[in-house]
Amino acid sequence: MELVALLTLLLFAITGQGECASVATKKDWWQNAQFYQIYPRSFMDSDGDGIGDLNGITSKLEYLKDLGVTAAWLSPIFTSPMVDFGYDISDFFDIQPEYGTLDDFRALIKRANELDLKIVLDFVPNHSSNESIWFKKSVNRERGYEDYYVWHDGKVNATTGEREPPTNWLQYFRGSAWEWNEVRQQYYLHQFAVQQPDLNYRNPAVVEQMKRVLRYWLNEGVSGFRCDALPPLFEVLPDAEGQYPDEVVSGATEDVDDRNYLTVKYIENQPETIDMVYQWRTVLDDYQRIHGGNSSVLLIETYSPAWFTMQFYGNRSREGAHLPFNFNLITVMEEKGLSAVNVKEAIDLWLNNMPAGRTPNWVLGNHDKRRAASRYGKEYIDAMNMLVMILPGVSVTYQGEEIGMTDGVISWEDTVDPWGCNSNPDIYEQYTRDPERTPFQWTSGANAGFTNGSTTWLPLAADYKTVNVEVELAAEESHLKIYKELVALRKSSITLQNGSTKYWVISEDIFVVQR
Repeated sequence: MELVALLTLLLFAITGQGECASVATKKDWWQNAQFYQIYPRSFMDSDGDGIGDLNGITSKLEYLKDLGVTAAWLSPIFTSPMVDFGYDISDFFDIQPEYGTLDDFRALIKRANELDLKIVLDFVPNHSSNESIWFKKSVNRERGYEDYYVWHDGKVNATTGEREPPTNWLQYFRGSAWEWNEVRQQYYLHQFAVQQPDLNYRNPAVVEQMKRVLRYWLNEGVSGFRCDALPPLFEVLPDAEGQYPDEVVSGATEDVDDRNYLTVKYIENQPETIDMVYQWRTVLDDYQRIHGGNSSVLLIETYSPAWFTMQFYGNRSREGAHLPFNFNLITVMEEKGLSAVNVKEAIDLWLNNMPAGRTPNWVLGNHDKRRAASRYGKEYIDAMNMLVMILPGVSVTYQGEEIGMTDGVISWEDTVDPWGCNSNPDIYEQYTRDPERTPFQWTSGANAGFTNGSTTWLPLAADYKTVNVEVELAAEESHLKIYKELVALRKSSITLQNGSTKYWVISEDIFVVQR
């Protein structure tokens, strides 16, 4: 791939030649946006406890403005026991104390508005924490909460006489997706950690409750939501006897605790999930119709097949998500490696399946995947950033990609991610997401300028003294400066915003994009 970066730079000259011929098209704010994902725990610490927080983010909003970011998406900031670092929410209507307060959040929104930056929040609809008052009431079968979660009596083994889980379903974090509750004397479903019970979306009260969550944060001034983990939102309906079907062995792995050991036909990608997204879009559109202002964006996390993912956009009669996330530049390269042919396959897989009139998006990384510079190779991070800025539609950057941050090395002893912790010292590196979550590297100073405290919640990546914002701003040429130039070009070029796109492979090492 040694020619890719050079070739991509040359393409800018081609782009500029068509400016006079391009006709400006009025688009909504999100359709050519640069989204920037912030993992709050690792972005900036304001109080010296080694954990990033809201005031830390507020203090760095001018950095985002200088990058040319349109909207910052914040991973969960809500009240949580932090078993899954915010994705186990105990109170959907308040802020996690170690991140700050509602007043701190309002100050963040106020400063973002002053800088013309939009804030998008993570919406985690599939489950709550088992410390949520909703779950506690459901355990006790309190009126109105009896069926807030997915409960089941389980089965009695005919041979042993012992009670067993209802099915063989497996959770994402290894092991059974069912957990016995002694108080209620039933099993509950948890497609993630034991402490993350699945909400029951076949209960209208749950559906309305989660719509209340959306409206609450819209009232606080957010500009939309990134919806977490949509594929498992619904599971198949039980049969006439109230029993769920077992999944079959997939053949993908011999590890019987790994979710991939079984198929997910009955626990992912159900048609009701698509309809629920359409309902959430209606909530956002109705809010704008009633209150005015800009549209609020709906982003969807899904690693589902194209036939399912593309339905999230909407259909002839109903609008859905503005942007179902496109992870093809991650998943295709993970499976097949980085090459011009595979880059084309990843782009084709989206553009050839996307419904007409919809907006594409391009994602290089996130808090669940190894850092882009580590996956593609440090020498290719500029080329890949160029690619997502040249392609039509929306770009999504995970914090640190603009400076070429790489994965940290996290020992078993320092591992805190439940996916890693639920394994063992021999295999944890296959599962842990800690390496891509290490603190952001601001300077070459103590703790990379992330905190003025003595420790950080995860160890820093080893290269922080040479790969950081301070060093790259001072350098004559750097990943950061190239990134900023790319965003500036994208924002100023009518061709990049509205022009047609052609792309092709010249050889295994050379991929061409023409705008």
